[in-house]
Amino acid sequence: MYAIVRAGGRQHKVAVGDVVQVDRIRGAAGAAVELQAILVVDGEAVTSDPWVLAGVKVTAEVVDHTKGKKIDILKYKNKTGYRKRMGHRQQHTQLKITGINSGK
Repeated sequence: MYAIVRAGGRQHKVAVGDVVQVDRIRGAAGAAVELQAILVVDGEAVTSDPWVLAGVKVTAEVVDHTKGKKIDILKYKNKTGYRKRMGHRQQHTQLKITGINSGK
C-alpha cells in the first residue's frame, strides 16, 4: 500500500516506513504531522475520489530539520569587471511515514 501526498507544494510517493525530505514544516523532532493524500493505491484498487480521500489519513513523524545542498548563483557582466556571487540553501524537514489509514 502506498499513497501520493502533497507536502510543501510538491507531491511525494510514500509508504509506511519511508523517510522523505519535504520543504520545512513546523514542529519539533518527534512531533506527529498529518499529510494530505491525493491518491491511494491499495493492492489493485486505486482511489483518487476526493470524497473518499477525505477519510484517508497519512501520518508521519518529524525526524529532523536540515538544509539542502547549496545553490550557487554567479552574476557576470562581460567587459565591466562586475562579478557577484550569491547562494541559497533551502530548509527541509525529514519525515518518517508511520501510517496510512485507508478510512475503511
